Amino acid sequence: MTETEKQGATYELATFAGGCFWCMVTPFEELPGIHGIVSGYTGGSEVNPTYEQVKAGETGHAEAVQIRFDPDVFPYEKLLELFWQQVDPTDAFGQFQDRGLSYRAAIFTHTEKQRELAEQSKRELAQSGRFDKPIVTEIVPAGPFYEAEEYHQNYHRKNPKHYKEDRAQSGRDEFIGSHWK
Repeated sequence: MTETEKQGATYELATFAGGCFWCMVTPFEELPGIHGIVSGYTGGSEVNPTYEQVKAGETGHAEAVQIRFDPDVFPYEKLLELFWQQVDPTDAFGQFQDRGLSYRAAIFTHTEKQRELAEQSKRELAQSGRFDKPIVTEIVPAGPFYEAEEYHQNYHRKNPKHYKEDRAQSGRDEFIGSHWK
């Protein structure tokens, strides 16, 4: 399901992989028009994978977040802009300290319009000259999304000390700061 009706508003889904899903929740969660973020797994072949299977690279899935949003309040184009600022789009083999297929960056599109907008934003980023390597982040149709275990949901709130330590150690913030001043 890509849209949900609630109190007259139409919500859509956006699904992004950008390395560890813990770090992909916080940039989006406090924005107007965002009505939920779920950490999970997508892009692979295993049905109902576990964290251990995904982390071991046994499933083909990536750690991802699925965002329920109101496009009239926060358009998909703005989500894409924010997504690009959270990842190293030149790294096809993981993100920051997290390596492997399960930590790849990807945009999983739910509609043809999302695919077109994602492809356009990728072209614009490539043409911007911001990076000196090719933009390799994949843009693929969304498939089944499997919600991660409960302890991964809102991890930054449940385990703030560990989250901050892990994020600081990852190199993500330094990369973001040096490329998106």
